[in-house]
Amino acid sequence: MNIEAEWMRGGTSKCWVFETQHPQHSRTNWDELLPRLFGSPDSRQIDGVGGATSTTSKAMILSRPEDDAVDVEFTFAQVGIEEAAVDWGSNCGNCSAVVGLYAIEKGWVIPDGDSTRIVTRNTNTGQIIIQRVDTPAGALPIVPDAQMPGVVFPGYKVGLGFQDPAGKTTGHLLPTGAPADVIAAGGTRWNVSMIDAGAPVVIVRAEQLGLDTARYDTWKPGVELQLETLDVIRREAAVRMGMVTTPGEAARAVPKLAIVGPPTGPECDVNVMMLSMGRPHPALAITGSIALTLAARTPGTILNAITGSTSEAVLKLRTPAGVIETWSEEHEGTLLVGVDRTARTIATSIIHLPETLGNAVEASLATATR
Repeated sequence: MNIEAEWMRGGTSKCWVFETQHPQHSRTNWDELLPRLFGSPDSRQIDGVGGATSTTSKAMILSRPEDDAVDVEFTFAQVGIEEAAVDWGSNCGNCSAVVGLYAIEKGWVIPDGDSTRIVTRNTNTGQIIIQRVDTPAGALPIVPDAQMPGVVFPGYKVGLGFQDPAGKTTGHLLPTGAPADVIAAGGTRWNVSMIDAGAPVVIVRAEQLGLDTARYDTWKPGVELQLETLDVIRREAAVRMGMVTTPGEAARAVPKLAIVGPPTGPECDVNVMMLSMGRPHPALAITGSIALTLAARTPGTILNAITGSTSEAVLKLRTPAGVIETWSEEHEGTLLVGVDRTARTIATSIIHLPETLGNAVEASLATATR
């Protein structure tokens, strides 16, 4: 069996984009299909389309809902690399940027004016994301020319506005009811903040990890030496946030973990290093940046103690890829928290499905995938 897919870059991630009638109803089949298509389990993903890193082993499954209030519905899949597993527990903000562009390129949404608005819904979280794609003179630019930190080449500009993002996974912005908590791990009591906005995130202070806050460039080696302890913190946070009952049940992708420290110059408000699937993220998970933005606006959190901000419209986050700015605004009585990304289609492809995967999966997906 052959499956049509688009290979797209969204922000600082790459993902394979599939169409289906009802993505949320066929996850069992995708659980079998995606690891084999991506070449997992294998650290190289040599016999599949995966990129062998957490930022390039991703899939987006898109559909056109009957709900007139939403233009595109999409499900995000984080595909395991060394295990044949799929994590459906969160959304990917970077890959979300491909959804609006895809809708325009496929004719699902007709460009309207210099900026086209696409209303999207993420089924992993129920989050509404208002996307604005630059369409000067009512069309995509012939040559994409928008730049962003962490990407060498330009793409089409896509603004992502997360509508009222607080509590989409756990039901509360502060899942434990407190802006700061203490978690015991590795013989140390860690001061943390647990936030649910965009994605659940546990925030740890760089100072507690022994990192030199004046030298951000030295953080990565120091973080890599403490990955096991950080994962213990993250898993315990999953229990505290009510996501699982035991640490061993915690998913690989969520909650995310962010390490924060005071800024070293006027170009940013805070230094951030986030983990992705247990490793330092080369840039920043956008859903995580939404959580950090609301954490900065919430008195008593670790991040608010650094920024001192409760209502600033722009938050500047220093990441390994450069400074990323998030923004907040009121839109029709609701709060939008967002960030600007770029996106581009890399290839249109037909992926060949190995016969060994099983006739049942093939038959089911043959009716669901276009």
